[in-house]
Amino acid sequence: MPAALTGFDRREFTHEAITHHYYRLGDGPAVIVIPEIPGVTPKVAEFARRVADAGFTVFVPSLFGVDGAEPNPGGLSDLPRAGAGMVRSLSKVCVSREFTIFAVGETSPVVAWLRALGRVAHRECGGPGIGAIGMCVTGGFALGMSVDDTMLAPVLSQPSLPLGITPSRRRTIDISPEDLACVRSRCRSESLQVMGTRFEGDALSPGGRFEFLRRELGDAFIGVELPDDAANPDGTLPPHSVVTEHLIDEPGQPTRDTLDQIIGFFRQKLQHA
Repeated sequence: MPAALTGFDRREFTHEAITHHYYRLGDGPAVIVIPEIPGVTPKVAEFARRVADAGFTVFVPSLFGVDGAEPNPGGLSDLPRAGAGMVRSLSKVCVSREFTIFAVGETSPVVAWLRALGRVAHRECGGPGIGAIGMCVTGGFALGMSVDDTMLAPVLSQPSLPLGITPSRRRTIDISPEDLACVRSRCRSESLQVMGTRFEGDALSPGGRFEFLRRELGDAFIGVELPDDAANPDGTLPPHSVVTEHLIDEPGQPTRDTLDQIIGFFRQKLQHA
């Protein structure tokens, strides 16, 4: 077990001939923490521990990368090696049939596996339902998971698909029209709410994407957009990863306030329903 994941229980889950392992920790209603590129990093694990400490059972699926590996072990002086690791993970995602990177109006196939994992997590952990947070290339996955009525607390952190290489791609998100219609219906009939977070200047998670979500979901979308100068200046990349690489974990810091707001969202939907 990697040092960053000490205390987690490693398990495997298969759905429709697709198998991935995941890490589980905690007690209480289930929250699926879907890692960003390059994978289950120490900071992703640290965030998952934070959620578990708040009274939840976290499920952290391993979909790419090297579990527990530090993405930038050499700090700012070793950016080429850090960038190479990011490229390797992104390359695997790009060629995998489980991920839809460039297509518009499609839900990535891996979301079906995540939905199935969520249903199992709900059966095992109980409670009114489950929560999930996706980050970066997985940011929109929590939205796609929301077609299941077990999903009560979806969080989209810096959702980055489809890659915003054209203006139209920057004004949409990786979900099929049918799935989006289902989520929209749940927002209207079941008072489902969807939370999203991003930095204002983040080109990987453009502002047009949140405008799209506000237009489609109305007041059911809770969008949190942070100024770029709220990001941790020690982050390797420009402001992007709200609750991991660019988190300033100090009271009163906007990123810490956002992390606390996310946990509060999980508590409201899953512990007090």
